[in-house]
Amino acid sequence: MGTVETEASPKLAEKVVKEEGEIDESELSPIEEVRLIVPNTDDPSLPVWTFRMWSLGLFSCILLSFLNQFFGYRTEPLVITQITVQVATLPIGRFMASALPAAKFRIPGFGSRKFSLNPGPFNMKEHVLITIFANAGSAFGNGTVYAVLIVTIIKAFYGRNISFFGSWLLIITTQVGLLDVFLASGFNGKT
Repeated sequence: MGTVETEASPKLAEKVVKEEGEIDESELSPIEEVRLIVPNTDDPSLPVWTFRMWSLGLFSCILLSFLNQFFGYRTEPLVITQITVQVATLPIGRFMASALPAAKFRIPGFGSRKFSLNPGPFNMKEHVLITIFANAGSAFGNGTVYAVLIVTIIKAFYGRNISFFGSWLLIITTQVGLLDVFLASGFNGKT
């Protein structure tokens, strides 16, 4: 197998820093390759909430949720992670950017606001949000929602029926409870 040698240029990183202005050294990545690839600044002109992001993001979330739940009942469960979607959506997003019409549409009920299916080239911000959607669909890399396993155990091992509403309430409360733990610890500074 061949190896690819990359020689990162520190002059390029210094040039970017000088062009963008003074950047605090603590904000720069300690890994040189990351500094050269990922910009340290934000471009607010890039569109984020686009039709491409919503369609690919929701589709990937639904697809990963279904597939991971479907394959979760196997003896050897197959877990499809968000990385699969991250790799697959880049060419799909670029194809959508080249194929969708750039015409602007007016949606009734939203006043004079206009909407475009293709606001420009597919960008990194859209790709990151699609990956976040996919991560939510893959249960944050774990495959399935844990409360679904509780419902399955109640039906399979204990032979009791649980209503759809009871199952749904259990699943939603456990998921929102997990979200609360992450949000509360993030806002309060507790870990």
